[in-house]
Amino acid sequence: MSTERWPVSGQSKHEGSPLIRPISRIKRRRLASLESEAHVHCLSLHQISSRDEYLPSPSGRNVKLSSVRQVRNRKRRSSRSKKRTKDGYRKWVFSSHDCSRYKDKVVVVSYNILGVENVLKHPDLYPQVPPQFLNWEWRKKLIRKELNHYMPSIVCLQEVDRFNDLSDLLQKDGFRGVYKARTGEACDGCALFWKEELFTLLHEENIEFQKFGLRDNVAQLCVLKMNNHCSSSHHGSEAQASETSPARSLLVGNIHMLFNPNRGDIKLGQIRLFLDNAHRISQEWGNIPVVIAGDLNSIPQSAIYRFLDSSELDILLHDRRKISGQVEYPIGLKHFKTQREDSYRPLRYRWSQEEIRLATGCDGITHLRHHLKLSSVYRGVAGSCRTRDSNEEPLATSYHSKFMGTVDYIWHSRELIPVGVIETLPVNILRETGGLPSEKWGSDHLALVCELAFADNSNWP
Repeated sequence: MSTERWPVSGQSKHEGSPLIRPISRIKRRRLASLESEAHVHCLSLHQISSRDEYLPSPSGRNVKLSSVRQVRNRKRRSSRSKKRTKDGYRKWVFSSHDCSRYKDKVVVVSYNILGVENVLKHPDLYPQVPPQFLNWEWRKKLIRKELNHYMPSIVCLQEVDRFNDLSDLLQKDGFRGVYKARTGEACDGCALFWKEELFTLLHEENIEFQKFGLRDNVAQLCVLKMNNHCSSSHHGSEAQASETSPARSLLVGNIHMLFNPNRGDIKLGQIRLFLDNAHRISQEWGNIPVVIAGDLNSIPQSAIYRFLDSSELDILLHDRRKISGQVEYPIGLKHFKTQREDSYRPLRYRWSQEEIRLATGCDGITHLRHHLKLSSVYRGVAGSCRTRDSNEEPLATSYHSKFMGTVDYIWHSRELIPVGVIETLPVNILRETGGLPSEKWGSDHLALVCELAFADNSNWP
C-alpha cells in the first residue's frame, strides 16, 4: 500500500502538502485511466475532505473517487439499457409456487405473424417501418429464429398466408403442422404446429364461422397425445421419459377472431361457438386438459375477456360496439389508452333480435355461459410493472401506427399449471422501435410463450 503524499499542481514532491487517505496502486492506476472520460469536477487538495478518497492525476488535479464511480455506474446502466433496447430484451419469469413435482411439461407459443397480404393492403399501419423489415423473406427468417429460441412443444400461429413456406422451414426443426385458411376473399388463416418427437396428432376439427353467419374467420381444435410419456423439460429443450406418469393428451385451440370493433355480437358468437366445441371435444376424449390460444382482437378490460374468465356474461349489460374494448392509438401520444367498455354505461343496452341470435346462438337468450374453467397463463405468473397491467396481463402484445395494446392470449384449463412465461416488451422500448415489425421482431405482434405442467387431480388449484 502506497502512503506517499502527492503534490498540488506546481508544488514539488518534497514540499509540504496536506495528507490524504492512502489508496492502493491498482486502484490508482484503474482510476487514473478513467479521468479523461469521467468529466467530473476536479478539486485542489485544499478542497478535499479527509473522509473522501481522491486520485491525483499527472496534471496535478485530483479526481473524486465517488464521482468516478457514479459516472461509471451511470454509463454501465446506460449501456445495459441500450443493449436491452437493441436486442429486444425478453426474459422468462417463473411461478412463485413450487412446480418441481410436476414432471410432464409443455411449452406453448401463440403468435400472430402478420399476413403478407395484410402488409400490402394496410401500408398506413407501418409508416415508420423500413421496407426491408416488412419483406416476407426477411420476416420468415426472423420468425423461425425466434420460435427456435423459445424451444416450444406446440406453436399456434395466426394470419398465416404462406403456410408452405413456414411448414418447409419448421419441418427442418422437427415440427409438423396443420393449416386452416379463412373462407371468403381473404387468404390468411390459422396454423398449428407441434414437435413431432413429443406429440402425435389424434384428432383435428376446424370451425368455419361463415357457416353460422359469423363472418369468414376460422379456428382450429386439435387433440395431441404426448409420445411415450415424454415431457418437455424447462423451455422444451429436452424430452424425458416418465414411467409413473399416465399417457398425456390435451386439446389445443387456435383462433383469430374478427377485428371489427363495432360487431361485438359477431365476436361473442365466434368465441361462444369456439369454446362450446372445445368443451365438447375435451369431454369426448376423456375430459382432457384444454389450451386456448390466439388473437382475440379484444383487450383485457373488455366483456370478451370477462366472458372467458368468468364463464358467463349478460350481453344486455354491454354495448355491442364496445364489447372488445378496442380503440385506435395515435403513435405520437405519450401515453397509450384502451377503452374500458363498461365505463359510464346505462343499466341495459338495446340489441336487435338478429344481434342476440348471432351472439348467443338462440332467439331470446341474453345470458351467455361456457363450461370450461379457464385461466390466463400470464395472470398465473407474476411479472414486472414495466410489462404488465393491473390484472397482470401484458401491457401490449401488438404495436403499429394506430394501436398499441393487448389482444393476444393463452388460456388453460385447471388441469394445467402455469410454470413460467416470457415477458413482453416494456412500452417505452416498443415506442423506440417506431412500430413493429422491426430489425429484431418479424411481426406487428409479440409472441406469447408459456410453460405449462400437467397436474394430477389431487394437485388441481
